Amino acid sequence: MRHSSLTVLLPAAFGAGVLLLWYGVHACLDPEMRFLLPTPDAVGQAFWTQRASLIRATFNTLEGALIGFALAIVVSSGLALLLALSPLVRTTLYPYLMALQMTPLPVLAPICVIWVGAGLLSVSLLTFVIAFFPLVVNTTQGLISADRNLVEMFTLYRASRTQQLFMLRVPAALPYFFTGLRIAATLAPIGAVVADMNAGSSAGNGGGLGFQAVIYSSQAKYPALFATAGTTCILGFALNAAVLGVAWFMLHHWHDSYERTDR
Repeated sequence: MRHSSLTVLLPAAFGAGVLLLWYGVHACLDPEMRFLLPTPDAVGQAFWTQRASLIRATFNTLEGALIGFALAIVVSSGLALLLALSPLVRTTLYPYLMALQMTPLPVLAPICVIWVGAGLLSVSLLTFVIAFFPLVVNTTQGLISADRNLVEMFTLYRASRTQQLFMLRVPAALPYFFTGLRIAATLAPIGAVVADMNAGSSAGNGGGLGFQAVIYSSQAKYPALFATAGTTCILGFALNAAVLGVAWFMLHHWHDSYERTDR
């Protein structure tokens, strides 16, 4: 009980401290510069006054983030199975996977716009790029990290490579997969917002949070800009919570990381 209370009280206390510090920094600024750091109540007011635009932009961003996230899950899972087959395959493909990950989104954005046009498809593809790498790396690591004793036992009993893969390596890789999934769930909204800034489109009210942030910045609506950043954080927390729920459902019956130690 004490541990459960602390998990609520400590973050709440820290958040209250951050708010007090925020107000303190704002008060210490030169009066002519305070508009650069709006107070939390000004940001809260912007949440309310701009709620219609933020809600519409949030759903647009969420759509692009989910499409790219889902595509990253499907492609990375299939590729991880291929990479797990042989060290030679991993040696051959890894440099190209790293090159894709290290290419900045603002550089890839114009290419996507040229190929598929600005809008949802470009945002989804750029989100896929940023969410793909942690998934494929973690899943591959899980597939090749199965307990050596269990691998030898499967070999002793003459299990086929397919049986070994799906009855031993895939279950053993699930914790690694969900670790990559949590990282990707954090990166997907960020990728969607950045992609929306560089390759999004407002046609048909299709602009997302990134597009909205550009508008607020150009109009010097700084409280609304902070509100947009807060909305992006909320979206990231929501995706992470969903992943954590699925991970708990899949792993809590058998994996050590979900053993309760506070009882």
